[in-house]
Amino acid sequence: MNSETLLLSIAFLITALVYAAVGQAGASGYIAIMGLAGFGPLAMKTTALSLNLLVAGIGTALFLRAGRLSWRNVWPFAILGFPFSMLGGALHLPERVYFPLVGVVLIFSAFQMARTAFLDKTAGADAPATPPFSAALAIGAVIGFISGTTGTGGGVFLAPIILTMNWGTARQTAATTAVYNFINSFAALIGAIAAWDQIPSTLPAWLVAVAVGGTVGAYIGSRYLSDRWLRGILSILLLMTGIKLVF
Repeated sequence: MNSETLLLSIAFLITALVYAAVGQAGASGYIAIMGLAGFGPLAMKTTALSLNLLVAGIGTALFLRAGRLSWRNVWPFAILGFPFSMLGGALHLPERVYFPLVGVVLIFSAFQMARTAFLDKTAGADAPATPPFSAALAIGAVIGFISGTTGTGGGVFLAPIILTMNWGTARQTAATTAVYNFINSFAALIGAIAAWDQIPSTLPAWLVAVAVGGTVGAYIGSRYLSDRWLRGILSILLLMTGIKLVF
């Protein structure tokens, strides 16, 4: 293992740990890291989806084991999320479009998340409502297509919406987005099959790294972190990643 592969493995491990603690699989973080390392869009997209799939699977298993997962809150988003993620995965954007698109959406999501964490004093005062079926279908489809196109999994876009609309607590949202990330990453990776040859040969080492980080992070997030901390950490991660991708 050369020094670049080792450094990227460490960076991916830390990214997976922090993102998994808030129910995310880290695709946007992996994309930011690979962008700084000079990877091309296709390599970034397929690699991020591969790493995302593994971490999201780990997170789903741990949140399920901890009793945090409500399937009623997941499947309405996933029904159209899966096919639209597959369509998005088959669409490959040029670099000049790819990076700004991901960055702008993440920055917007960061401010939405920060508002629910730090500015909205009534956040969490009312009992969360069940997501309306038709709205969940539409949101799942739109986010599925965007996330499949960008290789981000979708959870980073879905989480702020769920919290803003009070469709779940932060911990419930973390569990829901973990499953959504898993489903969408799987679908998008299938859609991007034509670009699988762009996946670096060092992927197995990175999979081991994110598996370790994702397991530790999901365990911490599913049991110990408070709702406000979950929102605050995720907002900071989204903002930092968005700024890196735009600039």
